[in-house]
Amino acid sequence: MISEKKLSTEQYQQKMEQRKKIQEQRLVEASKKKGLIIINTGHGKGKTTAALGMVLRSLGHGFQVAIIQFVKGAWEPAEKSIFKSFGKQIEFYAMGEGFTWETQDRERDIFKAKEAWEKSLSYINNSDYQLILLDEINIALKLGYLESSVVIKALKNKPKNTHVILTGRNALPEIIEIADMVTEMNLIKHPFKEQKIKAQAGIEF
Repeated sequence: MISEKKLSTEQYQQKMEQRKKIQEQRLVEASKKKGLIIINTGHGKGKTTAALGMVLRSLGHGFQVAIIQFVKGAWEPAEKSIFKSFGKQIEFYAMGEGFTWETQDRERDIFKAKEAWEKSLSYINNSDYQLILLDEINIALKLGYLESSVVIKALKNKPKNTHVILTGRNALPEIIEIADMVTEMNLIKHPFKEQKIKAQAGIEF
């Protein structure tokens, strides 16, 4: 295959014209519309950050949005202060009490996860909300704090136009199976692990 750098002007135009036709055909075929189940998982950084980008985009469209954070909650996330400017257009709940190595109380962690799930259900089942972010729920599922069958049932029965994003590493295979979009963030380098650089405002929190 000849690289695009080595193509003549005419060859490049022909290639782009063919690419345009393929893309236009894909757009014609993509006629369906539905609320998506979206998963951001993997050991790399950026799962929540990417989801919050979708939150901002949805807010820009005037959608009603709800964020429920599992595990997190021991600190006040900076994004929460930004979202306050959107008023009642967004609901934000940080309902965890920190990572498991910090809480060291499995029964309490299970209680808080179930509490966060009940809050999540109230928004998943509310068709007024177009986007629901379940931040770090994959961790709660992986650790057995929540039954995957219960979560799957709720997602399958959500309002048809509601988008739900699930973040957190180690997404379960059965959750991935029902998702419409799955992105895995791969860890290549990390400043904390490799250079002992501490978490910094604006980057990690």
